[in-house]
Amino acid sequence: QEVKIFRALILGELERGQSQFQALCFVTRLHRNEIIPSESMAKLRQKNPRTVRQAEEVRGLEHLSMDVAVNFSKGAQLSSHLHNVCSEAKEAIYTREEDVKFWLEKGVDGSMFEVLPQSSDVPELQRCRLCPDRWKPCICSYSLSIEWYPCMLKYCRSRDAGGKVSSYKCGIRSCQKGYTFDYYVPQKQLCLWDEET
Repeated sequence: QEVKIFRALILGELERGQSQFQALCFVTRLHRNEIIPSESMAKLRQKNPRTVRQAEEVRGLEHLSMDVAVNFSKGAQLSSHLHNVCSEAKEAIYTREEDVKFWLEKGVDGSMFEVLPQSSDVPELQRCRLCPDRWKPCICSYSLSIEWYPCMLKYCRSRDAGGKVSSYKCGIRSCQKGYTFDYYVPQKQLCLWDEET
């Protein structure tokens, strides 16, 4: 279905009345050429697997407004991985309306999606960092960075005896990318990291 899933586990602050951890899942459309094909990944051998790697290319920060909730019990038809990856985040799986439209065109059941309140519909809805009341709904912001992932294949060139040039796959190019997700929470208590410091 061309699905990309991000899972975040955030340790709770027990002295602030939070549970041991909070899980979030962000589900977006996976575009072609965003990551290298799995067949190519399977063929690549990693030398020195314990090495801490640096990305060769830093891709820009992507800011995503996650305005739709995904029903966990119906989410398996969107991706078979959703049940395993997002099992701790049953009540906190988010996606975007534009991605939902794409999946609906591919025949996914629309009953698994629920549009969340937006600032444009509810004028008093603030960003959580500006909201003084811990029990009021607000728009939460969560940022994460993927420090290293295989984003492109590398091609090398060779010349045969006749001087003809040909190219062949000879490795992978690695990238780093940051994301910021904005999404609705029914109370600021679920978004205590998003405070002005």
